[in-house]
Amino acid sequence: MYPPPLFILGSPRSFTSLVCAMIGQHPEVYGMPELNLFVVETLEEFVETFSGYRQIQQHGLLRTVAQLYAGEQNMTTVDMAHRWMMRRHTWNISDVYKELCEKVSPLQIADKSPVYGGSIETLKRIQKAFPNAYYLHLLRHPVTQGQSILNIAKGIMAVMADSIDYTTDPPTVDPQIMWYDMQINILEFLTGIPEERKMMMRGEDFINERELNLRNICNWLDIAYDEPALQAMLHPEDSPYASLGPLGAHLGNDLNFLESPKLRSTRIESPVLTIPLPWRTDNKPLQDRVIKLARDFGYN
Repeated sequence: MYPPPLFILGSPRSFTSLVCAMIGQHPEVYGMPELNLFVVETLEEFVETFSGYRQIQQHGLLRTVAQLYAGEQNMTTVDMAHRWMMRRHTWNISDVYKELCEKVSPLQIADKSPVYGGSIETLKRIQKAFPNAYYLHLLRHPVTQGQSILNIAKGIMAVMADSIDYTTDPPTVDPQIMWYDMQINILEFLTGIPEERKMMMRGEDFINERELNLRNICNWLDIAYDEPALQAMLHPEDSPYASLGPLGAHLGNDLNFLESPKLRSTRIESPVLTIPLPWRTDNKPLQDRVIKLARDFGYN
């Protein structure tokens, strides 16, 4: 048997890679890269869905299989991981995931695939497979998160999510739309999860008060909190997935994290919610609904 997984839910560029790697360095936890598995029902659908330009979304699973079954990540073990997937291509995703849970047992899996928050159906698929799973809803200020989204590949993630304001001419790529939709999906899903198995946290608070919040998370998950565990969690760069991987599976986590996974000592400050958005040419601030939701989360 294995402990129930921890799923870190949040929109892209919301510190999920860093937080998962930190928690995943705990001696009782195994931090995964982005597995992205629950977006579909079977592994065959997974391969079909994440093909072509989306093939990079297979990288996390390929790196995981290479590491767990061969003990290292290189081009040869990634080829092995492809064969591992082919032998299980008709499997239900829940069975694939449970095999990974058994493989790392007695450690608890921590998974931070941001794509999960994009669909209620995906989240319900997780709940069906793991009725006793834990969920950490990780937040980031919508302005700084939006800026970060647009700084990566000219905002391709926002474009792929149709996070576009069509009321302007030409239409404006506006990541606040994706931020809002994903938070609503996560909040709606979590209403059906018992209080003891969910936690909400602002990513900025986690980084600024890391030791306090790591203690709170350990207490919540009922795992040990002591000096050796703390020191391990303060070194996310020690994760086997905290660097660029081999050719054919070089990602699997946020690129900025992979290139610079060490914790920084600087504090994170959040801007005022009502400032003109830096990515808009009409000087508009966040939408009223976004401001209201962000204030509900404790942002000002």
